[in-house]
Amino acid sequence: MSDTTRPEAAPAPAARPSQTRIAARAVGRSVAASARALAGRAGAAGRAIAAFAAPVTGVVSTTGWLVLAGAAVALVVAWVFGWIEFAFLGCTLLAAVLVSIAFVFGRMHYRVGIELQPARVVAGERALGRLVVENAGASTSTPSRLELPVGAGLAEFIVPALPPGGEHEELFAVPTNRRAVIVAGPAVSVRGDQLGLLRRTVRWTDPVELFVHPLTARLRPSAAGLVRDLEGEVTKTITNNDISFHALRAYEPGDALRNVHWRTSARTGQLMVRQYEETRRSQLILVQSTEREHYASDDEFELAVSVLASIGVQVIRDATRVAVATEGLALRTATPTALLDDTARIEPVRRAFPTVRDFVREATKRLPPPSVVIAVAGSQLPVADLRPIETLFGPDTETIAFRAELGAVSRITRMAGTTVITVGDLTDLARLVRRVRP
Repeated sequence: MSDTTRPEAAPAPAARPSQTRIAARAVGRSVAASARALAGRAGAAGRAIAAFAAPVTGVVSTTGWLVLAGAAVALVVAWVFGWIEFAFLGCTLLAAVLVSIAFVFGRMHYRVGIELQPARVVAGERALGRLVVENAGASTSTPSRLELPVGAGLAEFIVPALPPGGEHEELFAVPTNRRAVIVAGPAVSVRGDQLGLLRRTVRWTDPVELFVHPLTARLRPSAAGLVRDLEGEVTKTITNNDISFHALRAYEPGDALRNVHWRTSARTGQLMVRQYEETRRSQLILVQSTEREHYASDDEFELAVSVLASIGVQVIRDATRVAVATEGLALRTATPTALLDDTARIEPVRRAFPTVRDFVREATKRLPPPSVVIAVAGSQLPVADLRPIETLFGPDTETIAFRAELGAVSRITRMAGTTVITVGDLTDLARLVRRVRP
């Protein structure tokens, strides 16, 4: 039996995509690129046509577009089914649009001014507005209609025909029953038909803001004990430079020679330097949680804002450094008026941070170490959720929490290192703050 060696079979050549498939892919990519380019050109052309036609199409109101659509549908139905009634309806609708065109022509030369007196009020106080229209043209103007948005409402005024240089004045009341920033304006003149098919407007003024400040309680100077030092309070931190002497220690390389106590050094035969207890100027941080879920009602939210504003205004008057913040707003603290203007902008927000502690940490991470932290929240926030705030700061920081609980008995409780003050009515705030002893 002889040994024979069989040659190994050669490996099969790797499968290659067919030329047809490759060509199909290339054609598909080319078609897709062409379609994208064509769509881009069509979109650009559409935008250009829309911009060119905007002066005309912008005059047609929503009602006008509905009438035109109804006319088109009626005429199509009349053409397809031969119904003369729909032809009559379509022509009538088109005639209504054509007749209304005459009402949008004309030009006015006005000077319009809006005045709010006063520009800042407390919630519930009276505020009036004044609209003055002057004919700045060389001929007598035709009667026109002016619209003035005021907050969520809309005021309409009829301006009569005015001679050259003539003026027309309108007074209006501004609702100020709740804290808010009320925007009056812009004032626009409106020309159009009585059916509202066509509407041409001209803007004459910029918006004007009316600040409705929250109700505040008058507190005693220095917030009645919240921050009592003017020159600085002593902390437990030891430093080499300050004004409150602590002790002497042996000299170490790098110590400033001005701190050497020469009399003691001569007596002991060893250089001795002074140590001091660090003092610092008060830094107060005032934060309010504005999450809607933390408040039982809108009135309770307003009470919390009033507490925040009352404390902040008094601290600013005492010339104490203060930073005020909510989840969505860092309030200005240069003057009491600036702070009150910003409190008028505070609005409830949806859940912004997992916990109040996370919110306070985010709001204070770029601020100097505070001596007092005041947190304001609502009754729906558990008291236990306020306690972790104190862990964000050192032992020299006092933590105080104000809970707005409308109608509740105002009281002060102590929870570990945090003072919790429940405010049931704004009139109780001054008495409660007087009892606080950081």
